[in-house]
Amino acid sequence: MTANDIKPIATNRKAYHDFFIDETYEAGLELSGTEVKSLRAGRANLKDSYAAIKGEEAFIVGLHISPYKQGGIFNLDPDRTRKLLLHKREIRSLIGKTREKGYTLVPTKLYFRNRRAKVEIGLARGKRLFDKRRAMAEKEARREMERGLKERQK
Repeated sequence: MTANDIKPIATNRKAYHDFFIDETYEAGLELSGTEVKSLRAGRANLKDSYAAIKGEEAFIVGLHISPYKQGGIFNLDPDRTRKLLLHKREIRSLIGKTREKGYTLVPTKLYFRNRRAKVEIGLARGKRLFDKRRAMAEKEARREMERGLKERQK
């Protein structure tokens, strides 16, 4: 094992489809013991979640962590709002950037780094329908070029 072992838990592919991600930040999560055990089992969902800044603190809203089967009374609400652990200067930077028109904070990945749960948050601008069409067309063109190169090599 290396010093920066990363074990992915969940990704939010829809975020890259619906938004342009300009910058990413890595944040820790404030979790209970049963939530960590549930994450180790890979039972989390980032769909429809977002990050919000209230005062001088950052929170993730809508992150679903399924209850741990053996948790019993120690299980908490699976959809509760969880605090994000960021440096104060990062939070201040995000406050300034999210006040600009059209920017929001979207979680893109949930993973373990060095046995600690982390979430990657993207500073995102919303895509319009024509942007999505253009991205899909570029992806399809790239696929066609790769197919053509494979055919030539045969």
